[in-house]
Amino acid sequence: MSSRPAYPRVVVVMGVAGTGKTTVGPLVAEALGVPYAEGDDFHPAANIAKMSAGTPLDDADRAPWLDAIGAWAAGRAGRGGVVSCSALKRAYRDRLRAAAPGGPGGPDLVFLHLTGDHDLIAGRMAARKGHFMTSRLLDSQFATLEPLGADEAGVDVDVAPGPEAIAERAVLALRQLQP
Repeated sequence: MSSRPAYPRVVVVMGVAGTGKTTVGPLVAEALGVPYAEGDDFHPAANIAKMSAGTPLDDADRAPWLDAIGAWAAGRAGRGGVVSCSALKRAYRDRLRAAAPGGPGGPDLVFLHLTGDHDLIAGRMAARKGHFMTSRLLDSQFATLEPLGADEAGVDVDVAPGPEAIAERAVLALRQLQP
């Protein structure tokens, strides 16, 4: 653990399935000295069943999931944390910001967008075992993705290198955003 103080903001590790949110998120949390929460754990059972069957979620499916993640983030106000959440649409990120520390303007909530080439991510998804999100849904995720806007607090980090390099780049970029 670093001698630096814990990162006081809540970081949402976002991106399409297969970018490494679940792998990179804990590494970033450890480096920042804050807890990590797995976004998939906030999904209701019906969402997991739907995705396991290869059916994309709709906005109504996502609403309780986003609210649960937002409530977790609000509970970490001023103490920081890292949570994974695809947060593919601006509307989803707006919903998280509205529920999270600092309200809609949410200076305490930042996004770490893990980005990558479709073929690289598809290959990684094909290699993983036992995850409910199938590679069949990747195209729908890329079609849904709305990258971070210039007015959204966050950073983009490419997922081509290994997890440790991604986390290192992410932590450096996030610390530059720190108020």
